[in-house]
Amino acid sequence: MEFVESKAPAVDLRVSIGSLSLKNPIMTASGTFGYAKEFEPYVNLHRLGAVVVKGISLLPRGGNPPPRIIETSCGMLNAIGLENVGVERFISEKMDSLKGVNVPVVVNILGDTVQEYREISKRLADVDGIAAIEVNISCPNVKKGGVAFGTVPEMAAAVTAAVKESCSVPVIVKLSPNVSDITVIARAVEEAGADAVSLINTLIGMAIDHHTRRPVLANVIGGLSGPAIKPVALRMVFQVSQAVAIPVIGIGGIETVDDVIQFMLAGATAVQIGTANFINPRASEEAVEGLSRYVVDQQLRSVRELIGGLILAD
Repeated sequence: MEFVESKAPAVDLRVSIGSLSLKNPIMTASGTFGYAKEFEPYVNLHRLGAVVVKGISLLPRGGNPPPRIIETSCGMLNAIGLENVGVERFISEKMDSLKGVNVPVVVNILGDTVQEYREISKRLADVDGIAAIEVNISCPNVKKGGVAFGTVPEMAAAVTAAVKESCSVPVIVKLSPNVSDITVIARAVEEAGADAVSLINTLIGMAIDHHTRRPVLANVIGGLSGPAIKPVALRMVFQVSQAVAIPVIGIGGIETVDDVIQFMLAGATAVQIGTANFINPRASEEAVEGLSRYVVDQQLRSVRELIGGLILAD
């Protein structure tokens, strides 16, 4: 007698970020996953929805002096200083090594002026294998006294428009939480043409060594990430998803599939896993596995049923 192996029912984890289709909503967060290939020995990259590489600037950056990363209660502070190889080496070396990775590659970009953002976008526009561009607007505008692009609606919109004019791939704008009302910034970049927003970037923090009476970080202040910021991130994702019509990508303290589900219920179409990668390199892949099981257990037709599914009190 011949036995026929039964097949498990297909689980629909697909989501869309503008014109970008992802096989599942699990992405990696910029600055925590290197240029992706570094994690290949630990993670099956092909199983992820997308990888987001570390921020790329027009010219190479050496970053801040050490110490520039420390552990905090339920998280970490970093003041890396956006160290990266620059756009030309990224294209010739890093993108070339990613050609065999069967997963969308999202390139995070940064600049000190609107013109720098425009120029980086132009150079990346025709590079094969780039699925989308994520724009870091938490950078200081050197022509406006060092005020971060992401704190002023008009400046955030100007950067967004410049990038949109320079490339044809979906543009995701990464929002800073260090503002009084993040929905104002979200609406400004949506009106300027953003295909999606991702949030939140790190909160500004610092640490002091009371024995030496000195700052722990050489840069004095840094970006706080990890589980400590999750409640803030969850609240902001909820607020922004109510304020804009474009997809929202949730970031901030996501470690497990439970966190993923909570962010999707709050309104996120996809999520990015960041600091958790330093603790558990397989965190993103495990989230995919857990999400698949959850969809089956809950008898959902698609993971998309979770998006914005938060039940509010009557």
